[in-house]
Order: sequence, then C-alpha cells, then structure tokens
Amino acid sequence: MTGRTRLIRNFVEAVQEAEIFIMDTSFTPVSYDFREVIAEQMAMGSSGKVFYWNADQQVDDATGKVTNLIDIPGKGMFIALDSGASIRIDRIITLFGKPGAAYDEYDAFANQCLSCTAGVPL
Repeated sequence: MTGRTRLIRNFVEAVQEAEIFIMDTSFTPVSYDFREVIAEQMAMGSSGKVFYWNADQQVDDATGKVTNLIDIPGKGMFIALDSGASIRIDRIITLFGKPGAAYDEYDAFANQCLSCTAGVPL
C-alpha cells in the first residue's frame, strides 16, 4: 500500500467515524468549476481561511492548505486541510476568499428581511 493510499484510507475512516460529519442535509452536487478552483488552490499550495456551514447549520471557519479532495461514497466530497480539518465541499461558503458552492445560500441568509417579524421567528 502506497503512502497516498494509506493517507486516503485513514482520511475516509476518520470521516466515517467522526460525528461532526453527520449532517442533516444530503450532499448537493457541486459544479465542476468549483472543483477546478479547489484543484488550482491545491496546485498553487495556497493557504488561507475557509468559511463553511457546519453540521449545526452555523457558519464556521478553518484555516490551512488544501491537501486532498476526496469523494466518499454515500457521504459526499470533502477537502482535507493540513490543519486536520475536513470539510464537505457543498457546504463551503468561501475558499481562501473565493465564493464556494454554498455562497448563494449564505448570501440569501445574510439578506433576509428581519424587519418583517422584528427578528422574531413566526
């Protein structure tokens, strides 16, 4: 088994065991354009901050360099950061300042009219 194969197997096992990745939302297919952005950032060795929706549907962030993009059957596609964070790519709001797959969802959330109900849920 090569080092890369071992790394991928360990990553997959960690994702399958971690409760943080159990999301109520199913994986939404991501455009190939965004996958290309991820690949470009990996090739350039870029490092920075990733904002994303976490399992509790709250905005969260992680910092690091993307080291891998892995498709896990039944769970979705994930990026691995050198800081140890793993993020499902359909939940990424921004990747190093570039809009991600969930940017439109975040934009709609940020632009909700709170004056209609005075900020109180109906």
